[in-house]
Amino acid sequence: MTPDALNLKSELFETSSSGSDSTGYSSEDDPEDTNMHHVANPMIVVSNRLPFVLKRNENGQLERKASAGGLVTAVAPVVIECDGLWVGWTGLQDYSPEDTIPESSPDDLAPTAGLRSRNIVPVHIDSATLFDQYYNGCCNATFWPLFHSMPDRAVFNIETWKAYTQVNEEFALTTLDAIRRVEVKMSAAPIVWLHDYHLMLAANTIRDVCIEEEINIRMGFFLHIPFPSWDIMRIFPWCDEILQGMLGCDMVGFHIEDYCINFLDCCQRCLGCRVDRNKMLVEHCGRTVQVKILPIGIPYERFVSLAKVAPRVYACDCRVILGVDRLDYTKGLVSRLKSFQRLLVKYPKWLEKVLLLQVAVPSRTDVKEYQELKEEIDKLVGCINGQFSTPSWSPIRYIYGCVNQEQLAAFYRDATVGLITPLRDGMNLVAKEFVACQPEQDPGVLILSPFAGAGGIMQEALQVNPYEVENVSDTLNRALEMPLDERQLRMFQLKKREKAMDVDAWVQGFLQTMGAIYVDRHEYKHTEQYIEKMEVRDFDQNLGPLVDKCTKLGVILDFDGTISFLAQKPALAIIPPETKRVLERLSNISDCKITVISGRSIGDLQRKVGVEGITYAGNHGLEILHPDGTRFNHPMPPGYKERLAKLEVELRETCTYDGAWVEPKGLLVAWHYREVPKEKRDSLLELASSIYKKHNYEFFNVSKRLENVPPVGWDRGRSSIHILRSLFGVDWEEIVQVIYAGDSAADESAMEVLKGVAYTYKVINEDTTAITKTWANSRLQGPDAVLTMLRFLERKLSGRKIKTARQSSISSLELSKELVEVVIDDVIDEDAPRPRSSSFTGLSRKLRPRAYSQKQLINPRKINEAVN
Repeated sequence: MTPDALNLKSELFETSSSGSDSTGYSSEDDPEDTNMHHVANPMIVVSNRLPFVLKRNENGQLERKASAGGLVTAVAPVVIECDGLWVGWTGLQDYSPEDTIPESSPDDLAPTAGLRSRNIVPVHIDSATLFDQYYNGCCNATFWPLFHSMPDRAVFNIETWKAYTQVNEEFALTTLDAIRRVEVKMSAAPIVWLHDYHLMLAANTIRDVCIEEEINIRMGFFLHIPFPSWDIMRIFPWCDEILQGMLGCDMVGFHIEDYCINFLDCCQRCLGCRVDRNKMLVEHCGRTVQVKILPIGIPYERFVSLAKVAPRVYACDCRVILGVDRLDYTKGLVSRLKSFQRLLVKYPKWLEKVLLLQVAVPSRTDVKEYQELKEEIDKLVGCINGQFSTPSWSPIRYIYGCVNQEQLAAFYRDATVGLITPLRDGMNLVAKEFVACQPEQDPGVLILSPFAGAGGIMQEALQVNPYEVENVSDTLNRALEMPLDERQLRMFQLKKREKAMDVDAWVQGFLQTMGAIYVDRHEYKHTEQYIEKMEVRDFDQNLGPLVDKCTKLGVILDFDGTISFLAQKPALAIIPPETKRVLERLSNISDCKITVISGRSIGDLQRKVGVEGITYAGNHGLEILHPDGTRFNHPMPPGYKERLAKLEVELRETCTYDGAWVEPKGLLVAWHYREVPKEKRDSLLELASSIYKKHNYEFFNVSKRLENVPPVGWDRGRSSIHILRSLFGVDWEEIVQVIYAGDSAADESAMEVLKGVAYTYKVINEDTTAITKTWANSRLQGPDAVLTMLRFLERKLSGRKIKTARQSSISSLELSKELVEVVIDDVIDEDAPRPRSSSFTGLSRKLRPRAYSQKQLINPRKINEAVN
């Protein structure tokens, strides 16, 4: 067997990293399709490996060898047509930038032959250890088992994760060089197509730099393996980074609908993103990301041609059950062998009349887990053959190695049954190749696992659960006995679909989604899809039940970037008039208490908001002013203000140039760098940070400013609890539903403390980075969405049903100071526990139910003030 004879998927992603067992071809080009869609935009393909194999000859010079595979076959002609670029690792640890990528040989008829060296952008990874940690450590030891829903096999290691992020950064920087090359010579926006789980973090770096350099691009990502469900994905310690890395693209593609749904679910539940499940859209950092079903296909006509000319390979007249797989624990080889063994035991009529031909392609042979799997399979094959063999017949023929393309096509064509039973697989193209090679007059039968992506598409195949040995053996018997007319009917439908959904259709589907093609030289008009603007009714599902069930509502809002838009300078920030009016109306609802919290001084905050009847918390809660005039000032350690003054002076003297400036906030000092040119920010940030450290201040970087953290352990989390206790009493958590919204790192401390107690929102604005970890339940896109949320609360609270009450009390209305009679909404049962927020159901501690009388629920001090 030749080492390059059988390539499952392609050397582009290597056999060890493919999501499906795709074979390809490396002979002459396909006939030109006169109806082919023409590419309007330059394309940059980014993959783990280049689309061909590079090796050094005996003289140390690089030689180029064709790489077979359906993906390369379909994508390479598109890159050639638009004179695009292909970015990938060379596969050589000793490759250096001084090396020259060779041109293809004159006799090379592979689809990649037209890729000139100028179309290739190699990625250079200096350290072999770094690449090993990235590829074998994170990609293969972590992502491969996790994404195939086998978390018990996954290894989580922070060192391999760091290596993954570093290599993705290298790929991103090399891709940026490619984008600049294309952007200079092309007027149309380049299309960047990132492939597979090796490169899930690269998109954000590419996008951030392109935005800074004002380069217009469109990016797509396609995952060739399954995408797991939320309960599996959240096991990964850095799942937020992975999700947000994929969302850096404009379109994220998966094989089947199930993977798309899983991804949408993770975006909503892990990140708190808004999703449109009907249109498959995700809102992220002010952009709408499209999630697309793109089932990959095979070069169908190529396999048909190979099957017609391939010589017969089976010498015996037995019926052949065929399995072709990479030797991997996801393929279910052990279960398959046991099922075949059960067939021979349960249906002895097939003894000496059927054989199982299992091709197992070596994979990761240096990994102990794979060595043990091979040993188990070898023993099982020997056991079955020893149990049933006769002098003229053995039930299993086992090939551990590679098979050339023509021979493989003959295997497919002459097999009676294709047994494709992976435990989990992204798509599994072997099933499609089997169908393409089957004869129309006397076809065989395809048996397929529903846990392969192809299982949901190829419904005409006989579906079996690979874990159920008895069922698989019965289905094998049914397939071997199936009459001709049923076999013809099933195979006809399978062939018809796979011919239409070939690999070219997959590529064209991607290009059409990205708006990069036009048909018959007439421009194709691509329609962008955007998630609808958030409306009041959109809060019904999450907030509606919480507000309905609560007795009191406490709303805590950050100021800058949450209820006001960010401004170049803090003095220019204003609250929109409509937001102010809604806050005023909410402040007049007795069951609702509003708090605005900020890093600003309390006086500045009052002037900016200008709403009476609400609580103000300045300096992140170090100063608090309640509507009744009650004031709280957190005590500061001796000498704090003197040290703060020294910090301010040194920052002014050393860091106030190139647009940077210092803002004293009373108990805090902020250094702003929003207007500093990007090329000067890093050095200036480093200098300002060193000054904060010199004066023994911890600080955080938020909204383009550095700001010191008070040294008393008092943050927005602790101040929020203090405010809620002051407004509602010490037992506030049993009667109050809290809603918190903020945009900065300072707000994260409150969201963490209030987790399970409050429903929290991370507000996204122009300062939000693409990779944002948050404790929030959901995300809101800017102050406009916050205003919509406030309108929802106003509508909900104003529409509360008021029942006839037996008792009433007198209370004062803060703004008008008029005497009013407040009707209690419900009659209180003295012996019943007070209704409480459903958000408490997730708390680990058990709260003691309390009973409240009306006298306890009314603030006596308020009544006295009103009467007086």
